[in-house]
Amino acid sequence: MSSKIVTKDNVAKILDRAMDAGDGLLSLTPNWVPRSFMQPGKRIKLAPTDWYALGLNRGGIDERWFGSATEAANDGRADDEGLSYVKLNGERFLLRDAVAEGKGQVVGDLIWEKHKRWPVYSKFFDNAGPIAHHMHQQPQHAALTGQDGKPEAYYFPPQLNAAENHFDYTFMGLEPGTTKADVRKCLENWNKGDNGILDLSKAYRLKRGTGWFVRAGVLHAPGSLCTYEPQWGSDVFGMFQSLVEGREVGWDLLVKDVPQDKKYDLDYIIEQLDWERNVDPYFKEHNYLEPIIDKERSGDGYYDKWITYGIVVDGVQLFSAKELTVLPGRKCTVQDPGASCWITVQGCGKIGKLNVETPVMIHYGEEPNDELFITAEAAKNGFVVENTGSEPLVSLRYFGPETHKNLPNVGDYKKQ
Repeated sequence: MSSKIVTKDNVAKILDRAMDAGDGLLSLTPNWVPRSFMQPGKRIKLAPTDWYALGLNRGGIDERWFGSATEAANDGRADDEGLSYVKLNGERFLLRDAVAEGKGQVVGDLIWEKHKRWPVYSKFFDNAGPIAHHMHQQPQHAALTGQDGKPEAYYFPPQLNAAENHFDYTFMGLEPGTTKADVRKCLENWNKGDNGILDLSKAYRLKRGTGWFVRAGVLHAPGSLCTYEPQWGSDVFGMFQSLVEGREVGWDLLVKDVPQDKKYDLDYIIEQLDWERNVDPYFKEHNYLEPIIDKERSGDGYYDKWITYGIVVDGVQLFSAKELTVLPGRKCTVQDPGASCWITVQGCGKIGKLNVETPVMIHYGEEPNDELFITAEAAKNGFVVENTGSEPLVSLRYFGPETHKNLPNVGDYKKQ
């Protein structure tokens, strides 16, 4: 069960031991996050007895966060909610504290010098049905409440999507020709039932093994496929839909991250949207992603695929992600230009000195061997990945900002 927590004051020594034990690979414990306004999709390996482990009032656990130094912005949250822990021999300590102690050795010199933290994370986002049409604030609006904006990306792992659940479509953006007055009318009708915001949008069928970019300020109503979501290290959002599957969405969730004097300012609330990206007539062409094999890092018995790639915003590469597959009995050496976080989604094997395996079921508080933080030191030195099982060993790993010099662009999958 849960290991003993090591306080920040004592992290230096245990971090040194952990770095030595894994040659720079750090084992992480599951980081479960509930949402009071969601219904769990029940596909992220959490035991059925534990979907409401934090209490019915906190909501069902429908998210697992990976390599996170970002707190979850939940009402009634625990102090460490959303924060990942490193584990070593019956003890654990916050990844956030490990980053503060190890600095560039852990996250890379460029990331540490610019951000002074690990500024990204990813999650499994798993719901039974759709959620409200919402957006994540752009940097200039998030800054007004002392936070960061949040672009994100989607990938739908086949291993976690045997069932589509209730609605495997996602509404994204707004139909070309939609006006701000149309959106304003939806907000004015908030307390009249369904405010009609989805009438202004378009739904896209979700396809296993593909993904999307969702840039800050763009409306989206995620569907019911279990989603792997690399994203910026923030938990800001604003819900623009008043009723979902008969469930009320409170006005407070629309204005959760709005300045106090703007909570009923409809013009300001709409101003938060990136209007041009929402009404883009080529929305799919500019945001849809399919995997691209990285031929330079694939070989006999293994292949590394780009699943999140391209420039997120304003010419800056904020995050990216890959899917590595190693066939039974094979091994490969991975050497990356920066730190990343690894989650195993199929099979078992060895990553450097550490064993990894994909659990069938995890009870809340248990600490399986399926998640690793690959420090900048380990990524630079390289490590061996070996499949010791009888099925493919498949993992997902995401990277921090400006890690890769050569990255595919959105749409490059058509060139394969």
